[in-house]
This record gives sequence, structure tokens and C-alpha cells, in this order.
Amino acid sequence: MGEQRVSLVNDQKQMQKFVKSLLNDVSALEYMLENDWFESDITRIGAEQEMVMVNKNTFKPALVAMDALAKMEHYPWLETELAKFNLETNIEPRIFTGNCFSLLEEENAWKLDRIQEVLDELDAQIVLTGILPTLRKYHLDMENLTPKKRYYALMEALHSQLIGHAFELRILGIDELLVKHDSPLLEASNTSFQVHLQVAPRDFVKYYNIAQALAGPMMAIAANSPIVFGKRLWHETRIALFQQSLDTRTTHDHMRERSPRVSFGRDWLHESILEIYREDIARFRVLLSSDVEEDSLAMIKNGQVPKLRSLQVHNSTVYRWNRPCYGISENGKPHLRIENRILPSGPTVVDEVANACFWLGAMTGMADQVDDIRKYMAFVDARDNFDKAAKFGVDSKFTWFHDEKISAVDLVKELIPVSRKGLESRNVDARDIDKYLSIIEARAVKHTNGARWLLRSYTKLIDTTNTDEALSVLTASMIKNQKSNVPVHEWELPSASDLKMYKPSHLLVSEFMLTDLYTVQKDDIVDLVAELMDWNTIRYTPVEDTKGRLVGLVTARLILRHLLRNKNSKKTTLVSDIMIKNPYTVTQDTNILEAMRIMREHKVGCLPVVNGDELVGLISESEFLKITARLIERM
Repeated sequence: MGEQRVSLVNDQKQMQKFVKSLLNDVSALEYMLENDWFESDITRIGAEQEMVMVNKNTFKPALVAMDALAKMEHYPWLETELAKFNLETNIEPRIFTGNCFSLLEEENAWKLDRIQEVLDELDAQIVLTGILPTLRKYHLDMENLTPKKRYYALMEALHSQLIGHAFELRILGIDELLVKHDSPLLEASNTSFQVHLQVAPRDFVKYYNIAQALAGPMMAIAANSPIVFGKRLWHETRIALFQQSLDTRTTHDHMRERSPRVSFGRDWLHESILEIYREDIARFRVLLSSDVEEDSLAMIKNGQVPKLRSLQVHNSTVYRWNRPCYGISENGKPHLRIENRILPSGPTVVDEVANACFWLGAMTGMADQVDDIRKYMAFVDARDNFDKAAKFGVDSKFTWFHDEKISAVDLVKELIPVSRKGLESRNVDARDIDKYLSIIEARAVKHTNGARWLLRSYTKLIDTTNTDEALSVLTASMIKNQKSNVPVHEWELPSASDLKMYKPSHLLVSEFMLTDLYTVQKDDIVDLVAELMDWNTIRYTPVEDTKGRLVGLVTARLILRHLLRNKNSKKTTLVSDIMIKNPYTVTQDTNILEAMRIMREHKVGCLPVVNGDELVGLISESEFLKITARLIERM
């Protein structure tokens, strides 16, 4: 969130004071821009590394952030993130020249190693990934929020803005995710590798628009987040998940437009960075305030550079994928940056630095070649390219300059020499250029990236094992490859036998149950149920009412008994005549060992899974047989 000392706006006076300070900050920024206060003779780059931590045995989120921080309090570059299973490091800003990228890789790897040394004591492991495959919805309960005032304030503020009754996810990919959640902690699902580029104020409009144009192809080649809760969704599902996790809007019977707090933007930038800040203030109510002591306008009059704390607090609650940033350099001069929030974390450190190198080179190279990108393409095409890249990754087809239709892979291949020229113009070391751009080129040639590796691997794995084991194998394989720092285009597809230590006894029913169910209602005829079960080779069919509440269960044994006893009868028999009216059930939070005990004790072959009286899934002996078979194979 940037600014640490923030709080919820509790009363009108506090709100009015903060808004006044916010407006003063905008006026102060405008004055500094008009009077050339900004650092313009140097270009720096920087980055922020977000990560997930998992338990070394279960590969599920490890809630150890605060413990790790306590052991590393002497490292100022390590920070908390929203959830207890996340951490973030800050990479030192360095001048955009020479061996800046190999130094960036070296520093990032060193810091991750220091964290891992501490995590070894906590039986945890770092994972670099846009979205952790083994993450489950219950990991995102508010009890897993990092216990810091600013995070509680943000969650409460977002709740106060919610127009509907819950946050909703609606994402359609290969599979479909449709679920409600009671908190915006869903945001913690996303981890990224944020890259910063310092830009002179006179060049900000030009560079920012280029960043918007490049968003689509950059995301396409770097996508790494296709799996959420066991569902194969967008190639970069972070985009949809982040927007929807913080979306407080709801549907109405009118066409009034409301902007989401997470967005790509509505138009090109035309005059200055001020347009972004003014629009964000105009469109989005203040969520948080800060105990601001500085008077930015008074400081300007005294020739002092203000920190613009109020502006930075508000900017931290509006999430543009290319975010404008204001800061003060070590020499005391203010500067402007573009923060690229599009790139996901992982798959490896070298992949991340390759993504950064490609983007920074393309930004510079295109700025040298194109005077005004608005003359070459429409903003709606840039935004459309961004959306397509999020959904389809390297399989996308874009609209590029002069309405040219071009595949993502072909466009990346065209941008690589542009990036090379941009890097050469900054006198970047030739070895760095060759090393990192060759990784981007290899991805394009092989038509692969982290997302495609994950999708191919998962689809292969779920044919031979259960969902939880497949996701665990994926995560274990990612960790193994990340440790070797082999770029993702060289990764082999994993197999279920790769995970020797898989121990399913810790599983909850929610991680194991079937959710794609065939159900009937009690007024349906038995003949329909018999055919349905035969067509789909299933032995158990839940009975639900029109509101999705469980009212009974039909088994293949009951169907067979009915047919044998009534083979000559012409009477129409209904489901209600033969169903088990009060079947044994479990909840999503039941441990699978307890579920097995219930099935064994009551001699039943399946258990409907309920939330209250609502049917949410089914668990049967077939799922247990899959686990048993896999464990026997490893003996």
C-alpha cells in the first residue's frame, strides 16, 4: 500500500480534512511540474517481488509471514503483504544502464535465499507464482489477514463501499468459476513482480501511453496464472480476480456507468500525469485517510519538497495496471515513475528479469521510434488487447498499429528488436541483452510461457489422479524448477509419481469433493434417474429442491431393487418413493479421515456435502480409491 500510517475515515471532519490535504497535494504537484522541480537527467529502474509461502509437506499456504518478519527485522527491504501467507521484497533502484539486469537478478535471488533460510526453520517454502495452484477459498478468510492496522482499515473500507451483499467471482475459461465470498481478501490470491521505470515529467505522457499499448503483448508472453481453486480459467486470471475481488459495484436496472477501482483506464493520457490523479479523485471516494502533518502548499512556498502523503494514500487504493508514482530521490529531488503491475510473479527469477528487461527495452525503443502512439492505434484497441491477453495469453490475436491484425507471438517477435535497440540506447551490457531477450524469444518460438506449462501439466495430471494431488504435484514441480532457475520454456511436464511425499490425510472434504453433480428432484420419475445414472456411469444421485437444498439421495442399489421388485408393474414411480430421505452428510470443513470413518461406520458408499441444507458437493468411495491406488503404486 505504500503509505504505512493509514486509518479508516471515521467522521466527516476527518474526511474533510483529508480531502482538503489531498487537493492541496494535487495543487503542489501541479506547481512543481510547472516550475521544473523534478529530477529529469537520470533514469532509474526498480522492482518489487511478491511471493507466496507454502508448507513443505502439504504445499498449502503457510501462515508464517509475521514469524518470518520477526526473525528478519534487521532487513528493511522485507515487508508484509495482505495475507499471512504472502511477503514482499523491495529491489534497490539502480541506473538503467550497464549490467543493471544481471545485478537485479543477483539481488533478487540473494534476498529470496535469505528469506528461505528463515522459512526452513518454519517448515515453509517460497513459491513464485501469479496465483498459487493449491490455494483454496477457505485460505482467504479474514482470520488470515495480516494483523496490521492498515490492512484492517482497507478491508473495512471496501466493505463499507459494497453495494451488494457479497463479493462475487465470475470467470469463464476452460472451466468456470462462479462463487461468492464475504471479504475482499480474495485480492491476496494475486502475487506479482512489479517493475518501475523513472520518467522525466516532459516525457511522462508519451511513455505512459506506450506502457498502455505494450500491456497486451507483455502480458501475453509473461502470463503465469491460469488456475484458481482447481479451475482452469484465464491465462492470466490475476487480472479478473484482482478486479472482481475489489469490485464493490452491483447490477441495476439502469445503464449508469460505475468504474471499478481496478482498471486499465478509460483513455489515453493527453496533457500530464495530473489527469490520472484528478480522475481518480473524481471517480473514487476516499477509502482511507492518513494523519498528515505536512502542509504541502506551505512547504512549496518555503522551497521544500513535500512527500504528498495524502495523494499517495489515495493512489494506493486505486489500482491501475500501469500506475503513476511520485517519489523523492536520495538527492532530495522529486521524481515520477511508471509502475508496471501487469507482470506476474515467477515462474523463476530469471524469467521475471527477462520480462522486466523486455518491457523496459520496448518502452525505451518505442519511445525512440514513435513520436505519439495515439496516432498509430486507438485506445480501445490497446484495452481490448489487454483483455485478450489476460484471457488467452500467447494464443491471443491483437489489433496493432494501423489496425493490423497480428498474433501475440508474431507481435512479440517484432518487439524484440525494438526492445534490443532501446536497451542498446541505454548502454545496457550486451551480455545482459542477449541473455534475457533470448528467453523471451525462446518462449515465442516454442509458443509457451508459465500459463501454458501449468495448463498442459494440470490437464495431464487430472487424468490420472485427484484434483488435490494434481495441484500439489504442480506446486512441488514449480518449486523444484524455481530452485534451479531454469526458464519456464525449458521445463518438462510433471507426472503424478513425481510427488513421493504426498499425504492426503490432511485434506478437507472441500479439497476433494465432486462439485460437477448430476441431480434430480423428488417429483422426477425413477426411469429418468436410472437412465441418467447409466449414461454417466454414476452410482449416486443427490435429490435437491428448486432452491438447491438437499432432500434425499438415490443410489444404484435402490434403483436395482426397485426394478427387480416392480419389473411387471406399469405404475409410475417417483424419486420420492425410493430415495433415502435423510442421508448421512458432511460439511466442506470435514477432514477426509472423518468422512471415511462415517462411511465405514454406517456402511454407506457416498456422502453428500452440505453448507447448512444447501447441496455443495459429493464424496464417494471412488475418490478414495483414486488416492489408495496412487499410494499403493509408490510402495
